[in-house]
Amino acid sequence: MSNELEIPSVDSVSGTGVAVRGNDIDTDQIIPARFMKVVTFDGLGEFAFFDQRFDDDDNEKDHPLNEPQNRDASVMVVNANFGCGSSREHAPQALMRWGIDAFIGESFAEIFAGNCLALGMPTLEADTEVVEELQAWVEANPDGEIDVDVAEETVTYGGKTVGVRVDDAQRKALVDGVWDTTALMKANAEAVDETAESLPYVEDGKRV
Repeated sequence: MSNELEIPSVDSVSGTGVAVRGNDIDTDQIIPARFMKVVTFDGLGEFAFFDQRFDDDDNEKDHPLNEPQNRDASVMVVNANFGCGSSREHAPQALMRWGIDAFIGESFAEIFAGNCLALGMPTLEADTEVVEELQAWVEANPDGEIDVDVAEETVTYGGKTVGVRVDDAQRKALVDGVWDTTALMKANAEAVDETAESLPYVEDGKRV
């Protein structure tokens, strides 16, 4: 591994929270398809939950991301099957660029969770009662700090600590700082080349 490679470990996340209620919130709600026609992901943050936040005349609707007290929130608390639907990586990209660093919810779509991991964003699962209590607390305490411990699988807020669940592979990747697979491959480009050239089905070391 290159000595210049520095992928930060994500063993904990702290910040204020925002509760986005509802089961089966899909990726089309998180980032409508018409905003995906971009060359880079820069600027996607302003379009997060756009159709839930604005009507056809661009007037604000009632949505937690429109509330001023939630604008700097970095921990999103959601319900069941969050991020379902299409596998678009634009969804976690948009939320990351909005300012979200971690998610706590009842459950997450597998591909969404995988796309979050690729960005160093933990998706922590908890029982329904735990999530609902946290959502209520977040709504009542928009300035309240939430401390997420990925390694220990706990969330601390309002003077109490509750247990959460982190997928074993996700926890190891985040805590060990090996979640950015693209960076790892780039850092190990020479070893990748050597391996490829040694493969019997790669003619004369040429890869297509």
